[in-house]
Amino acid sequence: MIKIAVASQNRREITGHTGRCRKFWIYDITDGGRIAGKQLLEFPKSLSLHESPPHVAHPLDVVQVLISGGMGNGVRRRLAAMGVEPVVTDRTDPDLAVTAWLDGSLENIPAVIGQHPSHDHGACAECDCG
Repeated sequence: MIKIAVASQNRREITGHTGRCRKFWIYDITDGGRIAGKQLLEFPKSLSLHESPPHVAHPLDVVQVLISGGMGNGVRRRLAAMGVEPVVTDRTDPDLAVTAWLDGSLENIPAVIGQHPSHDHGACAECDCG
């Protein structure tokens, strides 16, 4: 069984800034590639990917894939180092994005270096946007 995380700060749509997100839908996927269930994982600001140290255990360590609406290269590298496949999509519905990932139709949008409009560029060395 694999686990897929979907960034969803408002619990309805896929969040565009993974590094600051603190709410993730965690999908349990059967060996046959079907969704067995989902649960909401919430953690404090201190455990967001931007705030938490990369060498300390993290609640997202249990997932194999993380789907988001946007993330910088620093977060992508951190997820890859955790053994998590980072996926960026323009889809907004978490359930539909997971279903598309499972059937191989979810496009993974590449990072654009120097463009990260969702926060103050000078305050973020973690994502390579500043």
